[in-house]
Amino acid sequence: IVLFLIGIRMIFPPPEGLMGELPDGEPFIVPMAIPLVAGPSGMAAVMLMGRKDPGRLMDWRLALLIAWGATAAILFCATALYRWMGIRVLTAIERLMGMLLVAISVQMVLDGIGTYLQLQPNI
Repeated sequence: IVLFLIGIRMIFPPPEGLMGELPDGEPFIVPMAIPLVAGPSGMAAVMLMGRKDPGRLMDWRLALLIAWGATAAILFCATALYRWMGIRVLTAIERLMGMLLVAISVQMVLDGIGTYLQLQPNI
C-alpha cells in the first residue's frame, strides 16, 4: 500500500512538490531503482536458478554483473544525464516510473490476497 501511495504521488505530484515544500527544489527520486534491478532479489534469483541448472550459472552471474554495471554507470553519470535530458524528460520518466510502481504494488496486493484466500479453510 505504501508503494501504491508513493507511485500515485509520483504520477500526480501536489503543487508543493513530491515530498512537500523544499527550499532548494524537489529531488528526483525513483524508490524502486536498485532493489528490483540488481539487489538482493537478483542475487537470490541467480542462486535459485543455479541450483536448478548448474550448467548455466555463469550466464546468470554475467547477467547480474551487467545489471550491476549498468546501474552503477547510470548512478555515476546522474548529474550529466540530468543536464543532458532536461527537466521535461526527467518529469516524464518520473511519472512513468510512478505508473510502474503503482502496477507493481497492485500486483503485490493481488498476489497477497490470492495467497491468503488459498490458505483459508473452506467455510
